[in-house]
Amino acid sequence: MASLLRPSSDYRSLLSYRKAEQIYDLTYYFCKAYLSSRDRTVDQMVQAARSGKQNIAEGKEAGLVSMETEIKLMNVARASLDELLADYEDFLRVRGFPVWEKDSRESLFVRKKGADKCLARDYFLELARTRPPEVVANMAICLIFQAKYLLMRQLRFLEGKFLGEGGDEGKNEPDEKG
Repeated sequence: MASLLRPSSDYRSLLSYRKAEQIYDLTYYFCKAYLSSRDRTVDQMVQAARSGKQNIAEGKEAGLVSMETEIKLMNVARASLDELLADYEDFLRVRGFPVWEKDSRESLFVRKKGADKCLARDYFLELARTRPPEVVANMAICLIFQAKYLLMRQLRFLEGKFLGEGGDEGKNEPDEKG
């Protein structure tokens, strides 16, 4: 008898999830350290970061039964990170701080460290504790772009699989390769 459940891997092993977890930790720290607790943006930023992380977990688990639901939840995660990205950009803009250029020395450093699969989970959080808010916001922006890239790879893979195979079982997502 065929199973209705698709094979699944642990969502914690996904690079996109690990990146989203770093973003959540960094955002929680950033909001508590640099924004007023009365500022509604605090709750919105923390919730957007949480939603990015949690929807990856929920999507991966829902994917056991429904690839369509997995696709929708991965897209919600990506959209939540987009919302968070806009909040960090707003923080920098209204305070007159620059957003790092994509190929700036600082961006390249964060991107290189962010791509390191062996990097400690709390590396960026520890780094943030020694940096001013504009640097922390820019670090978060770099990590958000990385997470969004990984999620788009997952979404494209799932879309192709869904359209080609109707959502049946298959290979590991490309995110697992890096």
